[in-house]
Amino acid sequence: MKKSELNAEMKSENPETQMVAIHKTAMVHPESRLGHGVVVGPYSIIEKNVTIGDNCQIGNFCVIQGNTTIGKDCQFFTGAVIGSTPQDKKFDGNGQVYLFIGDANIFREYVTVNPGTPEGGGKTTIGNDNLLMAYSHVAHDCVIGNHCIMANNATLAGHVTLEDMAVVGGLTAVHQFVRLGRLSIVGGCSKVVQDIPPFSMCDGHPAKVYSLNSVGLKRAKIPSEKIKILRKAFKILFHSGLSKTHALEQIEKEIPSCPEIEHLLFFTKTSKRGLCS
Repeated sequence: MKKSELNAEMKSENPETQMVAIHKTAMVHPESRLGHGVVVGPYSIIEKNVTIGDNCQIGNFCVIQGNTTIGKDCQFFTGAVIGSTPQDKKFDGNGQVYLFIGDANIFREYVTVNPGTPEGGGKTTIGNDNLLMAYSHVAHDCVIGNHCIMANNATLAGHVTLEDMAVVGGLTAVHQFVRLGRLSIVGGCSKVVQDIPPFSMCDGHPAKVYSLNSVGLKRAKIPSEKIKILRKAFKILFHSGLSKTHALEQIEKEIPSCPEIEHLLFFTKTSKRGLCS
């Protein structure tokens, strides 16, 4: 609900400056911290240890709880539940766990996001300018970079990492401890049990690498020369029949170095769950 639509139903923390507009049915803990221009819609709940940055809009029936810190210009649509207890049977409620959310993120209807766990480092982190579509879920100890998209019903298990500009298709499930590389895209209804290489297009059950994410690279304004180099590296890594170790050695010998190639090599070498085939 937009601020203009709520004016008749809202009460302001400061009538002269309209610093914060809270609907009369919303419940906002007096010790929570709300920035300038925050709007809280009907029947939403903001609990004690929550900090919300300037110009955020909290829709109807949202719940924001726990040790949650949110940046500026974020939007939360109907029914979003942010900062609720991790869905981890080992978590007994003891220990400080946190959720950090950056700026300009959009959380559509009924999105759920959990904080970290003590065993996993204690925090879940979401960067800037991400879009989490309806019913998507981010579990404990996840790290989401910037400009990522999770389509409807996409789910991340615990300890998952999404690098910048990764895209997760609708109804896709990502296994614990899996990483999705920068500018990768995973098709809808996929089962992701191994790391998704940067710059790749993957799909399937389980997910497999099908090609370079050429469209995503062009949209990200990666020069055509670098796209050609990455395509050659992908052929060696996934279609040469070489083991990953020998393929990496061949790439290092034959492919000109650039930041994108270096990132692909580093990501592959540091994979703990192995790359999608």
